[in-house]
Amino acid sequence: MPEPSRFTGATFSVASTVNETELERAVRRRVLGAHACVVEDVVACAGSVAEAWDGDATSDRAALVEPLEERLRETGVLADLPTVLAAAVDAAGGELSATPVAAPPYVVITSTGPLLRATIDQGRLVVAVRTFAVERDTDEGGVSYAHRDVVPEEALDVSLEG
Repeated sequence: MPEPSRFTGATFSVASTVNETELERAVRRRVLGAHACVVEDVVACAGSVAEAWDGDATSDRAALVEPLEERLRETGVLADLPTVLAAAVDAAGGELSATPVAAPPYVVITSTGPLLRATIDQGRLVVAVRTFAVERDTDEGGVSYAHRDVVPEEALDVSLEG
Protein backbone atom coordinates (compact mmCIF):
# COMPACT_ATOMS: atom_id res chain seq x y z
CA MET A 1 0.00 0.00 0.00
CA PRO A 2 1.13 3.59 -0.45
CA GLU A 3 2.45 5.37 2.57
CA PRO A 4 -0.35 6.48 4.89
CA SER A 5 -1.83 9.68 3.62
CA ARG A 6 -2.08 12.80 5.71
CA PHE A 7 -5.56 13.28 4.19
CA THR A 8 -7.13 10.05 5.45
CA GLY A 9 -10.52 10.75 6.94
CA ALA A 10 -10.43 14.39 5.90
CA THR A 11 -13.37 16.21 4.43
CA PHE A 12 -12.62 18.02 1.22
CA SER A 13 -14.20 21.15 -0.13
CA VAL A 14 -14.75 21.00 -3.84
CA ALA A 15 -13.09 23.82 -5.71
CA SER A 16 -14.78 24.66 -8.99
CA THR A 17 -13.47 26.42 -12.02
CA VAL A 18 -15.43 29.18 -13.71
CA ASN A 19 -16.18 27.07 -16.80
CA GLU A 20 -17.05 23.91 -14.90
CA THR A 21 -20.57 22.65 -15.48
CA GLU A 22 -22.95 21.45 -12.78
CA LEU A 23 -22.43 17.89 -14.03
CA GLU A 24 -18.66 18.23 -13.63
CA ARG A 25 -19.11 19.69 -10.14
CA ALA A 26 -21.39 16.78 -9.20
CA VAL A 27 -18.77 14.29 -10.36
CA ARG A 28 -16.01 16.10 -8.40
CA ARG A 29 -18.19 16.09 -5.27
CA ARG A 30 -18.85 12.37 -5.56
CA VAL A 31 -15.26 11.39 -6.29
CA LEU A 32 -13.77 13.61 -3.59
CA GLY A 33 -16.48 12.61 -1.14
CA ALA A 34 -16.80 8.86 -1.61
CA HIS A 35 -13.42 8.03 -3.16
CA ALA A 36 -11.01 10.59 -1.71
CA CYS A 37 -8.82 7.80 -0.35
CA VAL A 38 -8.26 6.43 -3.88
CA VAL A 39 -7.27 9.88 -5.17
CA GLU A 40 -4.99 10.29 -2.13
CA ASP A 41 -3.37 6.94 -2.90
CA VAL A 42 -2.79 7.92 -6.55
CA VAL A 43 -1.08 11.10 -5.33
CA ALA A 44 1.07 9.05 -2.91
CA CYS A 45 2.03 6.55 -5.62
CA ALA A 46 3.02 9.38 -7.97
CA GLY A 47 5.17 10.87 -5.24
CA SER A 48 6.98 7.57 -4.72
CA VAL A 49 7.65 7.30 -8.47
CA ALA A 50 9.06 10.85 -8.60
CA GLU A 51 11.34 10.13 -5.62
CA ALA A 52 13.31 7.71 -7.83
CA TRP A 53 14.21 10.51 -10.25
CA ASP A 54 17.28 12.68 -10.12
CA GLY A 55 15.41 15.94 -9.47
CA ASP A 56 11.74 16.92 -9.73
CA ALA A 57 11.36 16.05 -13.41
CA THR A 58 12.43 13.56 -16.04
CA SER A 59 12.63 13.67 -19.82
CA ASP A 60 12.08 9.90 -19.97
CA ARG A 61 8.34 9.16 -20.32
CA ALA A 62 9.02 5.49 -19.56
CA ALA A 63 10.48 6.51 -16.18
CA LEU A 64 7.04 7.88 -15.31
CA VAL A 65 4.27 5.87 -16.96
CA GLU A 66 5.55 2.33 -16.46
CA PRO A 67 6.64 2.78 -12.82
CA LEU A 68 3.40 4.60 -11.98
CA GLU A 69 1.27 1.84 -13.46
CA GLU A 70 3.36 -0.77 -11.65
CA ARG A 71 3.09 1.09 -8.33
CA LEU A 72 -0.67 1.56 -8.73
CA ARG A 73 -1.04 -2.13 -9.53
CA GLU A 74 1.10 -3.43 -6.65
CA THR A 75 -0.71 -1.22 -4.11
CA GLY A 76 -4.17 -2.23 -5.38
CA VAL A 77 -5.04 1.31 -6.40
CA LEU A 78 -5.28 0.43 -10.11
CA ALA A 79 -7.99 -2.11 -9.30
CA ASP A 80 -9.94 0.60 -7.41
CA LEU A 81 -10.05 3.05 -10.32
CA PRO A 82 -12.94 1.36 -12.21
CA THR A 83 -15.07 1.76 -9.05
CA VAL A 84 -14.24 5.48 -9.05
CA LEU A 85 -15.25 5.67 -12.72
CA ALA A 86 -18.56 3.91 -12.03
CA ALA A 87 -19.29 6.39 -9.22
CA ALA A 88 -18.40 9.30 -11.50
CA VAL A 89 -20.76 8.05 -14.20
CA ASP A 90 -23.52 7.61 -11.61
CA ALA A 91 -22.94 11.15 -10.30
CA ALA A 92 -23.22 12.42 -13.88
CA GLY A 93 -26.59 10.68 -14.21
CA GLY A 94 -25.24 8.24 -16.76
CA GLU A 95 -25.07 4.48 -17.10
CA LEU A 96 -22.22 2.28 -18.22
CA SER A 97 -22.97 -0.22 -20.96
CA ALA A 98 -20.41 -2.62 -19.48
CA THR A 99 -18.56 -3.05 -16.21
CA PRO A 100 -15.38 -0.95 -16.38
CA VAL A 101 -12.01 -2.62 -15.95
CA ALA A 102 -8.58 -1.30 -14.98
CA ALA A 103 -7.48 -1.24 -18.62
CA PRO A 104 -8.17 0.71 -21.82
CA PRO A 105 -10.57 2.11 -22.82
CA TYR A 106 -11.81 2.77 -19.27
CA VAL A 107 -8.56 3.31 -17.35
CA VAL A 108 -5.25 4.37 -18.88
CA ILE A 109 -2.07 5.60 -17.26
CA THR A 110 -0.78 8.65 -19.11
CA SER A 111 2.18 10.99 -18.71
CA THR A 112 0.04 13.20 -16.45
CA GLY A 113 -1.44 10.38 -14.34
CA PRO A 114 -4.45 8.04 -14.44
CA LEU A 115 -7.23 8.86 -16.89
CA LEU A 116 -10.71 7.35 -16.45
CA ARG A 117 -13.08 7.51 -19.42
CA ALA A 118 -16.67 6.57 -20.13
CA THR A 119 -19.18 7.43 -22.80
CA ILE A 120 -22.51 8.61 -21.40
CA ASP A 121 -25.55 10.17 -23.11
CA GLN A 122 -24.17 13.70 -22.60
CA GLY A 123 -20.77 12.88 -24.16
CA ARG A 124 -17.41 11.52 -23.09
CA LEU A 125 -16.83 11.78 -19.33
CA VAL A 126 -13.14 12.10 -18.48
CA VAL A 127 -11.86 11.95 -14.91
CA ALA A 128 -8.12 12.59 -14.59
CA VAL A 129 -5.86 12.51 -11.57
CA ARG A 130 -3.15 14.87 -12.77
CA THR A 131 -0.07 14.20 -10.65
CA PHE A 132 2.46 15.15 -13.33
CA ALA A 133 2.77 18.08 -15.74
CA VAL A 134 4.15 17.95 -19.26
CA GLU A 135 6.57 20.80 -19.82
CA ARG A 136 7.70 21.63 -23.33
CA ASP A 137 10.99 23.38 -24.02
CA THR A 138 10.14 25.47 -27.06
CA ASP A 139 13.79 26.39 -27.65
CA GLU A 140 15.09 22.83 -27.62
CA GLY A 141 11.92 21.04 -28.74
CA GLY A 142 12.20 18.63 -25.81
CA VAL A 143 9.65 17.52 -23.28
CA SER A 144 10.00 16.88 -19.58
CA TYR A 145 7.60 15.45 -17.06
CA ALA A 146 7.44 17.22 -13.71
CA HIS A 147 5.93 15.84 -10.54
CA ARG A 148 3.06 17.96 -9.19
CA ASP A 149 3.09 17.88 -5.40
CA VAL A 150 -0.64 18.48 -5.05
CA VAL A 151 -3.52 17.61 -2.75
CA PRO A 152 -6.32 15.45 -4.16
CA GLU A 153 -8.61 18.42 -4.88
CA GLU A 154 -5.94 20.00 -7.07
CA ALA A 155 -5.07 16.74 -8.81
CA LEU A 156 -8.63 15.84 -9.78
CA ASP A 157 -9.81 17.12 -13.15
CA VAL A 158 -13.27 16.33 -14.53
CA SER A 159 -14.49 17.17 -18.01
CA LEU A 160 -17.33 16.30 -20.34
CA GLU A 161 -16.28 16.26 -23.99
CA GLY A 162 -18.51 16.41 -27.02
